[in-house]
Amino acid sequence: MEEIVLEASLRQETGKSKVKPLRKSGFIPAVVYGEGKKSLSIKVERKSMLRLIHEHHIENAIISLKIAGDEKKSKDSTVIVKEIQRDPVRDDIVHIDFNQISLTKVIKVKIPIAAKGEPVGVKVDGGSLEHVIWELEIECLPTQIPPKIEVEVSQLKIGDAILVKDLTLPPGIKVLQDPDQVVVSIAAPVKEEVVAPAEEGAAPTEPEVIKEKKEVPEEGAAKEEKPEKKEEKEAKKEEK
Repeated sequence: MEEIVLEASLRQETGKSKVKPLRKSGFIPAVVYGEGKKSLSIKVERKSMLRLIHEHHIENAIISLKIAGDEKKSKDSTVIVKEIQRDPVRDDIVHIDFNQISLTKVIKVKIPIAAKGEPVGVKVDGGSLEHVIWELEIECLPTQIPPKIEVEVSQLKIGDAILVKDLTLPPGIKVLQDPDQVVVSIAAPVKEEVVAPAEEGAAPTEPEVIKEKKEVPEEGAAKEEKPEKKEEKEAKKEEK
């Protein structure tokens, strides 16, 4: 196992008003938590931390933390990164939590899962690779933590899947997830629905026109009298 060394120093600055000048001076405030022990406030140089993140998979890296201080408190600690807090706007690191660990005691960690190769179902049949879970939760000694778990997917066809129980893991690792959980699978290509074109020369369908229904007089009802013509009125006058 490669030894990763990070230098730190004890921190007296606590509270929002005091850590702001600390960050401006090039340091990141941090806390070391130990099981059954009092937490320790420290600070690490920003450049050193960024270099460590760039060179290693920091989430599961075993770090030898060299803490400088007075003779009583100065000591080395073996830690892993518990959490890195970032500014939501600038994405700068604003705080780090470390967990102190023992190299002889098992711990729980999450390991990234990486697909290896191009599936037959994708390359030949036009399917798609669906990565269902990207991390695997395991339990092992700190010295046995693998950087990642590779999954060989080259031989997968459409409809095939690799489950958690199918993964090949190094010795000494206990998987904490459901063994029947799907890790990756190959889905069939999505078929586009094709709308049939209208036949050439076919008359377009006209919308149905609803005509107003004429009222039909009820049986026995008196018919409306038609207005008399002018000639008929004059003839009646002469008869009188």
